[in-house]
This record gives sequence, structure tokens and C-alpha cells, in this order.
Amino acid sequence: MNNLRRIDLNLLVILEALLAERHISRAAERLHMSQPAVSHALGRLRQLFDDPLLVRGAQGMAPTARALELNRPLAEALRQVHAVLGPTAFDPATAERTFRLGMSDYGAAAVLPALIKMLRREAPGVVLRVSQHSREAMAAQVADGELDLALGVFPQLPDGLRTETLFEEQFACALDAATLADGQHWDLETYLARPHALVAVRPDSVDEIDRALAACGARRHIALTLPHWSVAPALIAGTDLVLTAARRCLSHAPSLAILPVPFALAPFAFTQIWHARADSDPGHAWLRARLAEAAQR
Repeated sequence: MNNLRRIDLNLLVILEALLAERHISRAAERLHMSQPAVSHALGRLRQLFDDPLLVRGAQGMAPTARALELNRPLAEALRQVHAVLGPTAFDPATAERTFRLGMSDYGAAAVLPALIKMLRREAPGVVLRVSQHSREAMAAQVADGELDLALGVFPQLPDGLRTETLFEEQFACALDAATLADGQHWDLETYLARPHALVAVRPDSVDEIDRALAACGARRHIALTLPHWSVAPALIAGTDLVLTAARRCLSHAPSLAILPVPFALAPFAFTQIWHARADSDPGHAWLRARLAEAAQR
């Protein structure tokens, strides 16, 4: 207890921002502090933990092993302090709060336009920080407290995570309409005869489509792998490539033929995930409700 009396607990709030942003200027902006003040606080934190915590590298500031160890218990401790001292209700009109969300550009296109309109109208003090990683990395970041919420398709989740389905989605195939011969039969054989484009954050990933093909004893030839849903349909036009993707991301491609998938491929649930520790957080619950509403729009 005497040791705690000598510690400025505000330093822990600054440490959380530094570990999340890994950049002094961005952490200062997030905390509404000056850059020199955050730099000074980092110096005090280094003395407190007897560790550099953040070191400069090729990609900016990187956390040390000690900092990575602190990340999860720090997030949990601050959430518990907030639960004790914070307000029992959330007033979006007056709230000033930052939420960290993880999603792909497909998820961003599906929910952000409607969500941002809601937030600017109902909660102008709420700030969103959106990042994109693989589904496995986003789930791990939610579990570790680095993200408040993640949106996407998550077949497997770490213990302690909650999930809510935002909408059901179907797969479809997109290909250049000019490459389809009149009367050509669209079947699995025709599908497999063409080269394919794959949208994946990790080039070596095996997705639902390839698993469904493997169940049929088939395999497609991937000629292009890229991490961006939004640009993928435009890359198909004028080529012989086939893109098998979520139907929503193919709706604005007038030069493409949109065809059903010629093999058994189940629809999938697009979900939002969060950690159980946020269940009693009224602000978190408010944002989840707004996300669900935005997804339906």
C-alpha cells in the first residue's frame, strides 16, 4: 500500500495509450495531452518498471517483452478501476471516449457509413480508432484488451469472448461478363478451369472456400492474393479471373457477371466480438447496439 501511495496512477492510463498507439504523438492526441508531457511520463514509467517499455525500431516504437507482459493485466486493471469510479450510465451526447475497433475493409464498408452518421449526430465526443489485422490477430487483441471490439467472421474464439451476429451473408462468384461465352454452362468444372483471386490478410491462409472445395475433392488455382476487399472486384474486370467473395462487396460492379457458387458453400455469419469483462460497461453496450443497428441499415 505504501508503494501505491508513491505511484501516480495516471501514469498507467498513459502507458495503456502508449502501448495501444506505439507512437508518442498519437498517444498524446488520444489523451488530449502535449507531446512533451507524454514523453516525460514515458521516462517516469521507464523508471517505475526499470525497463525501456518502448524502443525505436524500423516500424516506429516497439514494445519490449516486459511491456507485452504488462499489456493484458494493465487493460484489465484499468477497466476495473473504471467500473469502480466511472459513471453508472453512459450519456452519448456528453461522453468523451475512444473506442478501438478491428475490422477489414469489407466490414468497414458494411457498417461504418451508417455508424459514423449515428455517432456524429448522437455522440460527437466519441472517437473511433479502426485497424485491420487477420481474424486470428483481431480475436487475440480483443482477448488481450488491445481492441474493444472486432467485426468479422470468427470460426474459433479464445475463452472469455462474447459474440453477436450482425447479419448473415452469402458467397457469390464475380467474373468479367465479356469472358462468358453465350450459353456457357456455369458448373464446378468451368469454375476450376479458371484462375482465381483470393482476398486474405495472410497469403498462406486456407479459407472457407478452399475447405469446401477440398470436401469435394477439388482445388482451385490462385493466381492473385491480396488483402483488400474493396479493390478486388475492379481487378477482375478485363481478365479471366474469378473472385469468390461475400455478395455485398460485389454489388457495385456493373461490368461483372455475378453468379452463384457452383458447389456447396454455406452462408456465414458476420459478427461483432468483445470480451466478457466489457459486459457491464454501459458505453460499450451502447456502441454494440449502434453497430448492430448500422449493420441492419
